[in-house]
Amino acid sequence: MALLMMLMTCFMAIFAHSQPCQTPDDFVAATSPGHIMIGGLFAIHEKMLPSDNDPRRPEIQKCVGFEISAFLQTLAMIHSIEMINNSTLLSGVKLGYEIYDTCAEVTVAMAAALRFLSKFNCSRETLEFKCNYSSYLPRVKAVIGSGYSEITIAVSRMLNLQLMPQVSYESTAEILSDKIRFPSFLRTVPSDFYQTKAMVHLIKKSGWNWIGIITTDDDYGRLALNTLAIQSEGNNVCIAFKEVLPAFLSDNTIEVKINQILEKILAEAQLLDVLRNVTFTDGGNSFHFDAHGDMNTGYDVVLWKEIHGHMTIINMAQYDLKNDVFIITDQETKNEFNNLKQIQSKCSKECSPGQMKKTTKSQHICCYECVNCPENHFSNQSDMDHCLLCNNETHWAPVRSTMCFEKEVEYLNWTDPLAILLLALSFLGIVFVLAIGILFTKNLNTPVVKSSGGLAICYVILLCHFLNFASASFFIGEPQDFTCKTRQTLFGVSFTLCVSCILMKSLKILLAFSFDPKLQNLLKCLYKPIPVISTCTGIQVVICTLWLVFAAPAVEENISLPRVIILQCEEGSILAFAAMLGYIAILAFICFLSAFKGRKLPENYNEAKFITFGMLIYFIAWITFIPVYVTTFGKYLPAVEIIVILISNYGILCCTFFPKCYVILCKQETNTKSAFLQMIYSYSSHSADSLAVSHVSLDSTSSNMTTTNPSSSDKCAAWQRSKDLHAQALARMCREKATSGSKTLPRKRNSSI
Repeated sequence: MALLMMLMTCFMAIFAHSQPCQTPDDFVAATSPGHIMIGGLFAIHEKMLPSDNDPRRPEIQKCVGFEISAFLQTLAMIHSIEMINNSTLLSGVKLGYEIYDTCAEVTVAMAAALRFLSKFNCSRETLEFKCNYSSYLPRVKAVIGSGYSEITIAVSRMLNLQLMPQVSYESTAEILSDKIRFPSFLRTVPSDFYQTKAMVHLIKKSGWNWIGIITTDDDYGRLALNTLAIQSEGNNVCIAFKEVLPAFLSDNTIEVKINQILEKILAEAQLLDVLRNVTFTDGGNSFHFDAHGDMNTGYDVVLWKEIHGHMTIINMAQYDLKNDVFIITDQETKNEFNNLKQIQSKCSKECSPGQMKKTTKSQHICCYECVNCPENHFSNQSDMDHCLLCNNETHWAPVRSTMCFEKEVEYLNWTDPLAILLLALSFLGIVFVLAIGILFTKNLNTPVVKSSGGLAICYVILLCHFLNFASASFFIGEPQDFTCKTRQTLFGVSFTLCVSCILMKSLKILLAFSFDPKLQNLLKCLYKPIPVISTCTGIQVVICTLWLVFAAPAVEENISLPRVIILQCEEGSILAFAAMLGYIAILAFICFLSAFKGRKLPENYNEAKFITFGMLIYFIAWITFIPVYVTTFGKYLPAVEIIVILISNYGILCCTFFPKCYVILCKQETNTKSAFLQMIYSYSSHSADSLAVSHVSLDSTSSNMTTTNPSSSDKCAAWQRSKDLHAQALARMCREKATSGSKTLPRKRNSSI
């Protein structure tokens, strides 16, 4: 059955083109009905038979020259459609086809395209004109073909009206890849762009750079010629000639044409070879063409010179083209050459390297003045039109420079004198911390150490001071990401822990020496050492953690300076940096207020007063730090923060521990339990006397107020209650003072401390 259909198709194709076209159906090469029609365009015949005379009627002529390869392609399409219909791929749907012979002619293919676009299931061949073909049903749904790019380009432009899919099996013109002009075109072969690219690659691989191009006179050939010419030029391949043949010639004609071209090329090549190898002599000199086709002749250099009123021509030298030198024959001629150098014939003096030409108001470009290259610019040749710019990120140049110099990378080095001084002070602080720790450990059971909160709290404060002094080393040396992240975090957390512990000591002192019941109750509620210290330090830990997670400090190259690159730590977030320092300042201010209230405590043991001084030193140091830090620039910026850390750390360490060390070492007689209790008793007695005098004055004032305003019953009642309370407190103080043997008050204060 398939064989019979193939024979019938063959018969129809041959018969249809053996006679002139009478009806549209005669124009069809092969057809089969179906629910969905697919069009086909194949060049079954190689050309259209020309008419003897000029055409007088617009009709399709007969085609001649049967092409077996195109015929087999037609049978392949029919066979593929029949296989789909005989399968279950499109159940209930039959594919039909309508195949036309283009005769390798654009006119015939355009006629077939018109029929493809005609209306579906219409009794007459009708092609409707519409502005919108969305609802229009054409005769076929898709088109296969054609083979020639020239025919495909013309047909595709028509099929684009209805965006009818067109699939080509041979058209390779590069222009068909343009989807703006050919949106519905597809093909199963690569573009000529890659074909010509491969050809150029082969030419380069073969070591050729002198080629000729022969192509056909159609869209395919012309486009391929242009593409190959462009790609050859881009790869330094020269085109010796371009020959364009007619598009449709017989095999014999093409062969004859190519042979003629080859003979022409060979003849030209033989003549060219002969000319290149010609050598002749003249007056003992040999002349020939070089590899570039140039003759190896030179020039005679002559000098026109006036001697005794007559113009004389002197042959001075010969110019050698090959060696680019002048050949001087005698000494006299050499002297004439030297004399020429003494003649000045310049509008302006030559600009030396490091300078550039600045055009003056003169219209001649040879007239200029020389100016020095500005900073970060250079010129390394004479008479340069402009100075070259150095790479400002890595190099610099002074004024009138002939070269660029590499910028030096700077940071606070370990060998810097200021860094050594700061490290020495940090080390000295660490020595003080260790010495104080040893001294307090040896005098653990003395009243001074016990009244300082015990060895545990002292060790915590000393550890914080140790870490603060050690953090200074992270500000020195070449910055690394680790040191940039560690230095601020270490200082912030350790200093916060130190201030938190001192705050608890301040509250404890107030609690021990306060005689106000309301204040004592409040202080008892606030005095929770472990929770308060943990909470205060934990808040700082959270601030530093958020800082490291979302905007961590990192190493940065500061290239804003003209001659150096500053390697520094960029803090990441100024807001986080300010939050860390601000939080410490808040805690220090609270600690300052607490210590300030206890500044009038016993003189021999007035720790609150020294804590107040320590906090004042801290505030003065950091308030000074802010403007200095903002205005300081360069490698010594980290040194500013180190100095402030050392000042605040030394201030708090000295005010907190040095008075106690002085008592332990120099006033051992006051560092006894009896002396300590006597001091407490004396302070309590003095406080009781002051309170008694204050209440006597209050009673006198209250009596006068009663005489003046006897009608104010509410005020009298309030005054009476106040008087009773003050009288009770005074009586208690007097009894404790009168009973010398009783030590209840000192013991009570001692236990609270």
